[in-house]
Amino acid sequence: MSRYRGPRLRISRKLGDLPGLTRKKSNKLSPAGEHGQQSRKPSEYALRLEEKQKLRFNYGLSEKQLLKNVKVAKKVQGSTGIVLLQILEMRLDNTIFRLGLAPTIPAARQLVNHGHIVVNKQNISICSYQCKPGDTIEVKHKKSSLSLINKYLSFPGLANVPNHLELDKENLTAKVNGIIERDWIALELNELLVVEYYSRK
Repeated sequence: MSRYRGPRLRISRKLGDLPGLTRKKSNKLSPAGEHGQQSRKPSEYALRLEEKQKLRFNYGLSEKQLLKNVKVAKKVQGSTGIVLLQILEMRLDNTIFRLGLAPTIPAARQLVNHGHIVVNKQNISICSYQCKPGDTIEVKHKKSSLSLINKYLSFPGLANVPNHLELDKENLTAKVNGIIERDWIALELNELLVVEYYSRK
């Protein structure tokens, strides 16, 4: 089963701030569970696993999907870690979230699945659709779609829209102007450890 349906705060307490997973903040500082209070030095494997889990839970991917994206990133020229992050950031559900049209990535995924989003004048209901420079994203001109998006826009998730995206709040249309740069990725992560984790597989 690909979607995580369990308690989200527990995951963010364990892995740190995951803006795509939840907007809630916990008052407790220690990780969840009875072993959260023990401060032991994590092993090399544990460090790599934790970075990989951050990616999985933030973007809402299954292990199979993440592995598939890692294989694609390895075939592309350039740093595998940065290419992997760019592939994940250019997914349609994440692009909706980064535009501020949804408070979290699961909420953005629901908008896409329920047919509220149109890409290049075509109905797209696949969350993993890869947005490309030049794509135009619109909200369907249905009463239910518009009221839902306007509700979400009144409580934006992230403070600002990345520089590769452009949003027209009046008409609820957006444009992808390029590929995201590493500096604009909101997740605190060492992507090299993720690549190292999969290179041992």
